[in-house]
Amino acid sequence: MLPLDAAFLFPFFCASSLLLLVLAAQAEPVTPGREPVTPGRARRAPPALKVRLAGFGRQEYEGRVEVLHNSTWGTVCDDEVDIKLANVVCRELGFQSGVTWAHSAKYGEGDGPIWMDNVRCEGTERTLKDCRHNGFGVHDCKHSEDLGVVCTPERRLDQSSTGGGQRRGHTIALRPNTRATQQWQDLYSSQRSPTYQGNGHAQETPQRSPAHQPRPRPSSQTSSKVRITEVRLRPVLMATKRRALVTEGVVEVKHAGRWRQVCDKGWSLNNSRVVCGMLGFPDAEQPSYSTYKKIWDRKVKDPSTRLSMMAKKKGFWVEKVNCMGVEPSLGECHTKLSIPRSPAPCQGGRHAVVRCVPGPQFTRISSGRPQAPLSQQPAVRLKAGARLGEGRVEVLREGKWGTIVDLLWDTTSASVLCRELGFGTAKEALRAAYMGQGTGPIHMSSVQCSGSERSILQCPFQEVPLWTFKHTQDAGVRCNVPKTGLETTVRLAGGREAGEGRVEVLMEVGGRRRWGAVCSENWGINEAMVVCRQLGFGFAARAHEDTWYWAGDPGASEVLLSGTHCVGTELSIQHCRRNTHLHCPRGGGAKAAGVTCTDTAPDLVVDAQLVQETAYLEDRPLHLLTCAQEEGCLSSSAARMTWPYGHRRLLRFSSRIMNLGRADFRPRATREAWTWHQCHRHYHSIEVFTHYDLLTLNGTRVAEGHKASFCLEDTYCPDGLRKRFSCYNMGDQGISVGCWDTYRHDIDCQWVDVTDVPPGDYIFQVEVNPSLDMAESDFMNNVMRCRCRYDGHRVYMYSCHAGDAYSAEIEDLFEHQRQITNNSI
Repeated sequence: MLPLDAAFLFPFFCASSLLLLVLAAQAEPVTPGREPVTPGRARRAPPALKVRLAGFGRQEYEGRVEVLHNSTWGTVCDDEVDIKLANVVCRELGFQSGVTWAHSAKYGEGDGPIWMDNVRCEGTERTLKDCRHNGFGVHDCKHSEDLGVVCTPERRLDQSSTGGGQRRGHTIALRPNTRATQQWQDLYSSQRSPTYQGNGHAQETPQRSPAHQPRPRPSSQTSSKVRITEVRLRPVLMATKRRALVTEGVVEVKHAGRWRQVCDKGWSLNNSRVVCGMLGFPDAEQPSYSTYKKIWDRKVKDPSTRLSMMAKKKGFWVEKVNCMGVEPSLGECHTKLSIPRSPAPCQGGRHAVVRCVPGPQFTRISSGRPQAPLSQQPAVRLKAGARLGEGRVEVLREGKWGTIVDLLWDTTSASVLCRELGFGTAKEALRAAYMGQGTGPIHMSSVQCSGSERSILQCPFQEVPLWTFKHTQDAGVRCNVPKTGLETTVRLAGGREAGEGRVEVLMEVGGRRRWGAVCSENWGINEAMVVCRQLGFGFAARAHEDTWYWAGDPGASEVLLSGTHCVGTELSIQHCRRNTHLHCPRGGGAKAAGVTCTDTAPDLVVDAQLVQETAYLEDRPLHLLTCAQEEGCLSSSAARMTWPYGHRRLLRFSSRIMNLGRADFRPRATREAWTWHQCHRHYHSIEVFTHYDLLTLNGTRVAEGHKASFCLEDTYCPDGLRKRFSCYNMGDQGISVGCWDTYRHDIDCQWVDVTDVPPGDYIFQVEVNPSLDMAESDFMNNVMRCRCRYDGHRVYMYSCHAGDAYSAEIEDLFEHQRQITNNSI
């Protein structure tokens, strides 16, 4: 039993304790998944952001739904969506509930992956990721179907009122996210190379918390305070001024229409690498700072020089640039125009100097010395690009060339590939087979490079299971290429448009440079391709041997270039093989060479699998081969037979020719110039459209055939494409983009005459557009090859593949070994 005074005071103690407990609970509410703060223990950081609202023309409580998966933000498709999904998203973001949902990208189309499709929520899920869906990245949608939601403006009662945009551990991310951007900029600006040095200045060591180690890849949302889109090097040393390719000089950046110098205080080799990447060079190295210091000191001391006057003005400088070295451009680096409360611009510093390392294909231009052949070819290549440094991305794995899926494809990963090829960083990461569809395997998906890799094959990626993706999702790229000045050594004269005319070249004759014409003797599409690419006009649509209809420059009528022979990959027409001594029987003037250029071109590919599956032998009586003999579709021994008695043994097959380019394939001759063949009673629009050859393993031809293009039409077009070319009733001939022209095995001349061929192992070859009469974006895939075994009674086709599908080593083995896996199209 308590004493009287203790009993009297007990209720007051209980009330005081209860009051303290209530106040403590109000000061720090305990929520599920969150521990109370105890003395000596730090408060936990809020969980990472998983969902956000983005887009334009909206309030804080509405927008396009984006989710975070694999450290990448992506959108949600609007298929099968209802109000339950909107409720889950809104509650996850800290709002009371959802009002409605918006379809068809009402808040703008997203630019990342589409992570979720066919999302079905019960309405009770805590997060959107708890709802059922097809699986991350599995969808059949486009960004025009991006989902949006509208939430109630009122917040949930259990949300904290402090912390700005922070609610229950989630951040309402608005675009542009200035706060997040500044945080990332601060992290990047503090991360520097251990060998960080300015242009001859003492090293500044930044302080960085060990707990904040950012991923060494710039965020796609990182935006600089200073928008820099152009950069150039101003050569200072006399040795660099004489070179055609500027690889070293003072850095100048363009801001608000004015060129500014960059202060070298804090300048690092990482910054130089980004600058060189924008200028088309894969890497950078340290220049000789002592030489530039002497020049700077001399000019600054002289008050009459422009540098002495401009160096004192703040508008002349960009005070600070800080890059990690993996950014595609300076616009993604942390940049400051001026330093607050600084008495003078770039105090104690000078202008930044950069020396770039050119790629191997540009070394000859930079040094002026003959270029040695590459010791090792890279395992990546660009195909079907109209201009230098652009094309569809293909990688070499296990001896086979294949494409990359455009899922998560961005400029950081594309820059790694560009540098591997000897170019600079990527200007654009292209998607949706923008550079045309590839053939063969699809090697890589979800490529995510940090930017520091030396090869795209060193980047994390996902393997591609068969039939998962189509070539309609092939990735492409446009790389930054150096300004070589080669475009100033050729011009087109007399054309109706800039991309056509008579070719005139600038050559050195008798110790001085002068303009002249090009001899049209043996002038072909490969030579025209080099000229168009040199001028930046894309592909060559046609090579002209007569240019009387184009009036050239009277002072450039003399022929200065003859016997030109190009492979098609040269940087300029002057780099092609040519006659040492001029020899041009045709003469110049109206007979000079000309070109017509175009931005897009077709690309014909033979379906190798169909050839392999349909090949067979037929002994055909001579009386059924009269028309074929007239058109030259039989071997020469057929003429010595006693017609119409006897037969010929024919290797027959079907062929399907696909146009995977970006322009329709049309015959060169107009309808009025087509040739009528009385025997078959049809028109030939192309004299020889395909060549069929049977070769020995050492390449000797033992039998041949050809197919004239009497009917170039759209035999089949996939869903969504309309047939536009048909031979019926003398209609227009051609092959539309994405369509096929099929030649069945049972039509005349669709064979090789093997009557005189002994049994053995051979190589069967089909070549489309063999004379290169019509322009294409890629001639290397016009050839299809198979291993062929003929035992005298039957024929076996195997290992059929496009001509450039294998590496050079595997292709060599193909001609000497029998077991190579089939590369199907």
